[in-house]
Amino acid sequence: MRTHDIQMLHVTMKLSIATLILLFSTFCFGGSMEQGKAESQQLMDAVLPLAEQLLAQHGEFFPYGGAMTPSGEIVSVAAYDGDEHPPSSEVISMLQQAFISAAQSGEYKATALVYDVRVPLPETGEKSDAIAIALDHESGYSVVVLLPYQLTEQELRFGNIFAQAGDNGVFK
Repeated sequence: MRTHDIQMLHVTMKLSIATLILLFSTFCFGGSMEQGKAESQQLMDAVLPLAEQLLAQHGEFFPYGGAMTPSGEIVSVAAYDGDEHPPSSEVISMLQQAFISAAQSGEYKATALVYDVRVPLPETGEKSDAIAIALDHESGYSVVVLLPYQLTEQELRFGNIFAQAGDNGVFK
């Protein structure tokens, strides 16, 4: 297999696993959120490639977001306070406040906040870098999807994707 074919297979497998995680979380959070789960999956599929690209090219990325409008359009969301290199925690806070404000005014029905974290892996408890995608939907569906990664010698390798319950902080 060519390298490109292997990469495409990896992306397909990763998205299939993410779909299974989101499906499982529907059972945990209630079957009435099926549309919320499906739209959150669609939003995650749209925002995740940028984090992967930035990690592969630059070894890091600033937090960013995406949202789904009531019509189903996916839009990019960024935050800027004039500082060229703000702390990630400030960018996350600005994005969360922007999401809450837009959700209250009916501009969004789903949001995705993408950021870099260190998390204990479920299999071993070892800490790993991971792409975190906090997904919130107006239906009450809320989950944080975590994609562990390792960056070595300019090569980006992904671990097993997993999820945890979100805090539903956007659509209160």
